[in-house]
Amino acid sequence: MKSILSKKVFISFVMMLVFTFMFTSCAKDEKTSGDKADSKPKVTVTTSFLNDMVNVLAKDMVDVQMIIPAGSDPHLYVAKPEDHKKIQDCDLLLYHGLHFEGKMVEALESKGIAVSKNFPQDKIGRMEENGEEIIDPHFWFDIDLYKDATKVAAESLIELLPDKKTEIMSNLESYLEELDNAKEEAMEKIAQIPKENRYLVTPHDAFNYFSRMFDIEVIAPQGVSTDSEVANKDLSKTADFIVEHKIKSIFAESTTDPARMEKLKESCKEKGFDVKVVSGEGKELFSDSLAPSGQDGDTFITMFRHNVELIYENLR
Repeated sequence: MKSILSKKVFISFVMMLVFTFMFTSCAKDEKTSGDKADSKPKVTVTTSFLNDMVNVLAKDMVDVQMIIPAGSDPHLYVAKPEDHKKIQDCDLLLYHGLHFEGKMVEALESKGIAVSKNFPQDKIGRMEENGEEIIDPHFWFDIDLYKDATKVAAESLIELLPDKKTEIMSNLESYLEELDNAKEEAMEKIAQIPKENRYLVTPHDAFNYFSRMFDIEVIAPQGVSTDSEVANKDLSKTADFIVEHKIKSIFAESTTDPARMEKLKESCKEKGFDVKVVSGEGKELFSDSLAPSGQDGDTFITMFRHNVELIYENLR
């Protein structure tokens, strides 16, 4: 009798295990299937500019991961192991091009799409540095080029999400109109600055596209790169220019050391001229990055308007 009972208990126990396994497996399969259905394509971007661009175009259709944090200097950024994982694991990789991401170019070119790939050669800025001609990567200060870059990003997103083409194209058209409005506003503001005051002195040469589009001369003692100190002779030369043209304000940038502009101010003072350094929280020009999320200037449109307003208020 005990043997029969023991056998029944054993069979019941085995059956319970079988049903438990079957239920768990089904639940797991259902969850996996659900997760797969709910998962979004991963888009990796190099900078805060492209992060904003993708968010405008695709909104919540994709998961965006950014390599260079907002507020960091892309010229000096060195990729971390987790950045390589972001590059390898994504479904779409977008980067600036024009050698902006200089320390990551090889990895980006092997898999990514440069949003600057369709730029007309005669629109790409070039400048001389240390006796060599180099490409100016700061194209986003030319609104027309930024629009071209946005179109490339939209095409890439549509290729990734063909069923979302209508929404992405609608977002693109609205955004291009916003960019045109920002350009028109900027032209009206800059035109109100007297021609004799239209000199933009910044730490490094990030505003040449802006200079070309809005007819304002840019002077930068450091050149296009940010990875070296400003030579005393360059500071002195820039100070001479400021004194000669009686430039009343010079500008710090959010991604460079404001002490460089203070040194320039001291150099002007030694020559008998007092110049104002426009700096401090909320009073710096954005050049190579947008502001961190939640701060003024954390989108391209708000960044652009911030810069124009700051220049207008201090040079008019």
